[in-house]
Amino acid sequence: MQHPSLIQRRHFIKLTATAATAALLPKAAGAATERPAALATAPFVLPALGYAFDALEPHIDTLTMEIHHNKHHAAYITNLNAALATAPDLANQPLDNLLASLPAVPDDALRSTLRNHGGGHWNHDFFWKSLAPAAQSGKPSAALATAMDGAFGSLEAFKKSFGVAATKRFGSGWAWLIVQDGKLKITSTANQDNPLMQGVVPAADLGTPLLGLDVWEHAYYLHYQNRRPEYIAAWWNIVNWPAVSARFAAAKV
Repeated sequence: MQHPSLIQRRHFIKLTATAATAALLPKAAGAATERPAALATAPFVLPALGYAFDALEPHIDTLTMEIHHNKHHAAYITNLNAALATAPDLANQPLDNLLASLPAVPDDALRSTLRNHGGGHWNHDFFWKSLAPAAQSGKPSAALATAMDGAFGSLEAFKKSFGVAATKRFGSGWAWLIVQDGKLKITSTANQDNPLMQGVVPAADLGTPLLGLDVWEHAYYLHYQNRRPEYIAAWWNIVNWPAVSARFAAAKV
């Protein structure tokens, strides 16, 4: 006989997977088109993944996805909304605008909250959209592949350099592929900083994000423990290359 806690956990996974699938169904005719959560104004909401929690197995395990999305990401949104409730003049701005103008926020505590929790929400929303089940991962578009060849030598050379940046990011943070001054570049940021944060991160790290990898321990520790390079190597199997290619095309317009 199976242990009751195991049965309950499987039931929970089934329910959350069903909910994620339902979120993908077309809306009824005439329904309003929603802006992406990271671009909408406060109060912000936890966006659906667009795939089931177990869809990225075995590269990212189900329990990690559940905790990462439902606990960590949700906490960033809760704290962000609480802070913006006291600043209605900022609450009506899209989040990417806020993050790009942090030095203009006069209150130190609010600016720190926007940086940490606003950055946490934006980064995670971007991260979920950068992932896809392995069978749907695809490959870079011809235009992106050509740009990678020019910038890094090849796709494999890009992956190696990106992996080095992600591995060497000390403590918690992110590795990024960005477009900076019309050229592809690899960079990394600490904590929940990102390449949009003018006046916060060094100018060398600023640009239009195309791809981001979360290297906070909560993103991989349950399955990979301290083996960050192993997590990075597995992650390439679930990169949503069509999404990355679309971002590159938009950035080049």
